[in-house]
Amino acid sequence: MRVMDAESARNSQKIERMITRSKEIIQDSAMENGAIVAANATRSYYPAQAKHYFYVWPRDASYICVAADLSGIEDLQENFFNWCLKRAEGFEETGLFFEKYYVNGLKALGRFQPDQTGTLLFAVWHHYRDDVDKARQFEDLIVNAADGLCDTWDRTHFTMVANDLWEERLTFPDLNENFTYSLAACIRGLECAMEIIPTEKWSAVAHQMRAQLEKHLVEGLFVRSYGQLIDKRLDASLLGLVYPFPIYEPKDPRIIATVTEIEKRLVINGGLHRYEHDDYYGWMHESVQRNKGAGAWPLLNFWMAIYYALKGDRTNAERYYTWVLDRVDETGYIPEQIFENELQISVCPLVWSHAMFLIASNLLGYL
Repeated sequence: MRVMDAESARNSQKIERMITRSKEIIQDSAMENGAIVAANATRSYYPAQAKHYFYVWPRDASYICVAADLSGIEDLQENFFNWCLKRAEGFEETGLFFEKYYVNGLKALGRFQPDQTGTLLFAVWHHYRDDVDKARQFEDLIVNAADGLCDTWDRTHFTMVANDLWEERLTFPDLNENFTYSLAACIRGLECAMEIIPTEKWSAVAHQMRAQLEKHLVEGLFVRSYGQLIDKRLDASLLGLVYPFPIYEPKDPRIIATVTEIEKRLVINGGLHRYEHDDYYGWMHESVQRNKGAGAWPLLNFWMAIYYALKGDRTNAERYYTWVLDRVDETGYIPEQIFENELQISVCPLVWSHAMFLIASNLLGYL
């Protein structure tokens, strides 16, 4: 019993240190002009060999805003919403957010990722969830983003070629394809927008998207994408159908079956990987061009911990949560990936990893 008590005390102390570090990393990601970068590559702690992530991904930044809400950080969310409205190139014309942006707001890559817009709408709602009327100060942002999604939707699919959240696959309008995670993000984003500004058009499109999402259940499991071509590979982002986009309950048999299969195929030695046959490792040093394969993503372990916490299964939630804690060193920096060798170096710290740690910590009662 004494050993367990000592171990619990050590874990508690480490969690407290990592919460403090995570708040610092989030603050460090917020630029003076309102931009929130995925990783601040200008800092001395950032590894020289890793690919730099000094960009704004609205998705990452939206998760960071949610984590900031939960951890009592209040000085970056509205600045970021203003950045989206006033600086993100093309948003005023299209109401859409694209792959990633330079800090000044210019597009770094212009591929359409529908989940980015949906996630931003969710983040705005989350920030004002206790008094949604206050969100109306960003009415222009909300209306333009929700209209942008609706105007790019044609009953069963988006009218533009779309990129997935991992930026490794495309869906095409002529194949009537959609990414499962992206649809969930857009459904929830539109529903959040309607809680602030009820609008019939947004409601109609959200219902069409929900009807389409039901088709993504194939042979008892949710698939990565669905259309005339179906990508049946399992993707850990399917956890998004429960959190942060509660399209389905965590105890829904279809979700349980999908999560069970994700664990069978994507969890390796306790660490959760993005999808089957993933090979991205984010290291740009010239001496390691040979592909060594992807690692486990801490943010995904935290995502799985979130799922199990919502399901009421604390044992499994703690198992996925502490797997990362046991592999983070005393600096408290959480990387993008954890590898089972000493040859590969990850982007570190990844702010999205710290955001998911804080969200999981909140649900587990540590925050």
